[in-house]
This record gives sequence, structure tokens and C-alpha cells, in this order.
Amino acid sequence: MNRTYRALLVGTGGIGDAHVRAVESTAGRVVLAAAVDIDLARARDFCARHRIPAAYGDFTEALAAEQPDLVLIAAPPSLHAALSIAAMEAGAWVLCEKPLCASLAELDRIQAAEARAGRFTASVFQMRFASSHRHVRRLLQAGRLGRPLVAICHTLWYRDAAYYAVPWRGRWATELGGPTMSQGIHTMDHLLHLLGDWDEIRAVADTLLHRIEVEDVSMALVKFANGARASIVNSTVCPRQETYLRLDCEQATVELTHLYAYQRENWRFTAAPSADPDLARDWEAFPDDVGSTHAAQLQELVQNMDEGVPPPTTGGAEARRTLEFLTALYKSAFTGAAVARGSIVPGDPFYAALHGGMAPPRRKP
Repeated sequence: MNRTYRALLVGTGGIGDAHVRAVESTAGRVVLAAAVDIDLARARDFCARHRIPAAYGDFTEALAAEQPDLVLIAAPPSLHAALSIAAMEAGAWVLCEKPLCASLAELDRIQAAEARAGRFTASVFQMRFASSHRHVRRLLQAGRLGRPLVAICHTLWYRDAAYYAVPWRGRWATELGGPTMSQGIHTMDHLLHLLGDWDEIRAVADTLLHRIEVEDVSMALVKFANGARASIVNSTVCPRQETYLRLDCEQATVELTHLYAYQRENWRFTAAPSADPDLARDWEAFPDDVGSTHAAQLQELVQNMDEGVPPPTTGGAEARRTLEFLTALYKSAFTGAAVARGSIVPGDPFYAALHGGMAPPRRKP
């Protein structure tokens, strides 16, 4: 018989609603037993709106009282690592919003806690879980699209002054970074999941518009282990918002255009003149359409819990590939030097902090 998992939601801000919808999509496999927020009144309002039985203002109290099987973390980024570790040590699995943690050092602590507790923390990387993504990835891995050559990865978003007026946003200590960590992380993880390991990155970052201490624009040139080259832009200064991912391979160009989520209809395929005539048919053989939602990721996590196997975005190799990539982007931007994969290790200031202690002074309002 399939087990029902009791969940605790931590953080009842805007993204909390996405976690509620994800729980509802499991058709009873996951039930929200309680929600916790440091603003207890907000937690109570949230629970009343979503018919969640209990509200708490203290995470430790909620963990002890509810003894959840699963903790859904939607709190501000600087709290993610400590909350994830505490949840695993209390016997729960974790699905944590991005960014999973503040540094490679924190990621190592999460991985050590997984080993101690026998529980796992999965980072929310919902772009990986759309059925259309999996179809494209299978075509790439099977060599049907030919060798990847060039990639474009754009997160061109806009955030206004009101967005950054929230006290924890726009600060290294609490938001952990600008659009590189908070917005572009999704599309960059998507790119990495398609193209695999990267070898070297050269990057720049700047604060062009907003009066914040983190960047509001970053750009990178990347060499992948398979020889492909990629151009990346992350921004919160773009009035016409767009998320754009493009792969130019020997046999075809594949493009994905959307904003915050996508489905099959958001993909575009252009065969090379010399492509195999059957390639277009293979491209069209998409599975049933499942979008890039929290629900898709949570449903797979439930299967992982049933089987007792680590989820694909746990604190191990997959989460590390993306966090190491973002850390290297910042290191290259702040040092002006190219950064190789595997070079940021304990003792490197960027291992302990994304900015490596080299962030420019905070801009005054």
C-alpha cells in the first residue's frame, strides 16, 4: 500500500502557494499537516486560506510537535541550509527552494547531514522535471541531434524597487546573490542538465540599475567538457521579460522560450539541411505533456521516498555541479580570471562565500 507522507511547510510567502498546489497534485500521497512562519499571524492566515490544520511561529517547535516525513522549505535563502539540516536530523526528507545553500561549504554540510541522518534534501530545480525536457535530453544523449556546438542561456527578467524593498533581498548575507543566484539559477541548471559537465567559465557581473549590494546583471562565456560553447546572461533590469534557452547542434537547432514555466508548446525545432530525414519524426514523438512545475518535481520525490533512493537534485553531484558553476561565475566576475571546474576547494575564499569576500561596497539608497 502506498504510504501517506505528512509534510510541514516552512515559509508562507508567495512561493508557498506553489508548494500547496504541488501537494494537492499528489492525490493524497502528501498531506500538509502544518505551516510555520516567523510571522505567526501570516502563518495562521495562510493555513486558514488553504485549510491546513496547524500554524506555528517557531520551526523547532513545529518539527517536534508534527514529526513530519517531509519538510518543504520556502523561507528566505540564507536559512535554507540550517533548516534543511535540522529537518533531516529530525527524520524528515526535504524539498528546498533555490538557492539550496549559500556556498560549497554549506553544501558539504548538507551532504554530511544526509549521510548521518539517512534522509535527503532535494533542491527545487523544477525545469528538469517537465516531460518535454526529458524528451529533448534523451534525444541529446542518444546523439540524435548531433554534437552540441553552441548554446544561449538568457534569463532576462525585471524586478522593481518594491521587490528589493523586502529587507532580505538585494543583500549577500540574506539573498545570497542577485539574478545569478535568485533568478538565472533555474535556466542555468536547465542548461547544465542538458549539456553536462562544464570545463571553464569567464564572467562579468555588475549592478547597473538597482541600489542593492548584489549584482543585477551577470554574463558568462562557458566551455563545456563536450566542446560546446555557451553564452549566458542573467538580469533583473529587462522590461520585456523572457527566458530563452537555445542549443545549436550538428543536426538541429532547439529553442525554448518562456518566462517562469514551460510546456511542450514552448519548444521550437529547426532541422539542419543535412539532417537525417527521420529526425523531425523523432522530435515530434513527445510524451504526454507535463509542465515544469513544483508538482512534477514533488511527485517524483514521493517515488524516491517510496523507494528510499536519493532524489536527482540532492546534495550530491547534480546540485554540486550547478552550485559550483554559479560560484565559479562569481569568482571569475570578481577576480577577472577564467575559473576551471574543480578548482574551488576548501581554503579558497569562494568555497566559503559566493563573493569570496570581494563583493563591492553596498550601494546606498
